[in-house]
Amino acid sequence: MDTSWAVITGASAGLGVAFAEHLARGGANVLLAARRGDLLEEQAARLRSRHGVQAATRAVDLASASSRADFVDEVRSLQVHTLVNNAGFGSVGRFHELEADRVAREVSLDVGALTELSHAVAGPMIHRGRGAIINVASTAAFQPMPEMAVYAAAKGYVLQFTIALWEELHDTGVRAVAICPGPTHTDFFANAGDDGVLAQRRSPEQVVATTFAALERHQPFVVDGMRNRALAFANRFAPRSVQARVAKRVLRHS
Repeated sequence: MDTSWAVITGASAGLGVAFAEHLARGGANVLLAARRGDLLEEQAARLRSRHGVQAATRAVDLASASSRADFVDEVRSLQVHTLVNNAGFGSVGRFHELEADRVAREVSLDVGALTELSHAVAGPMIHRGRGAIINVASTAAFQPMPEMAVYAAAKGYVLQFTIALWEELHDTGVRAVAICPGPTHTDFFANAGDDGVLAQRRSPEQVVATTFAALERHQPFVVDGMRNRALAFANRFAPRSVQARVAKRVLRHS
């Protein structure tokens, strides 16, 4: 009986559901984590019925350091072959007008939880000589973004952290990749407070396919979609001040 696991955070909706489906379809047992236990149980039941795998759930608030501590310890104790750090959220609005608690939770989830969970699995994966860490970044990581300032900065951390981790793991048999989606058909913008921005969106399934293709090629990061890729890399030729102005205009008028 296979006792190894794929762990997916933010697994109750959007990209998390698509990642879990992809991994279960390939025969992986999955541990699904998110705040909404009812949605997790529905997802787990579908995966068990559809693919005949083990599907466990953990209802946990990963934005709270104290709440996630037991979950991080549990993940450290498991034999994890794939970690998908998908949980995260953003906030649309001028920084000084956002609630302080929301800003703190955003950083704690987007940066803190991802880092702690990566640390929990990296050592055991290296010891076994195999494994994969998938960190969900964003095209927001490539430039400063007024009115999504915290989110873009957090995703910049995710991108740079994952590239560095990729190099550290390069000869160990363990792979790391940062997937940088652009706007995607999920609940992200509704949860961020403005579902009317960036209307041209790709599907979660497209993002997941791009991720695993990059993992197979042993890439440190990948941008999903040709249009998103062109926009992300065009930023390299503009000063940061120009990037910020353009990003603000794109956010409001795309």
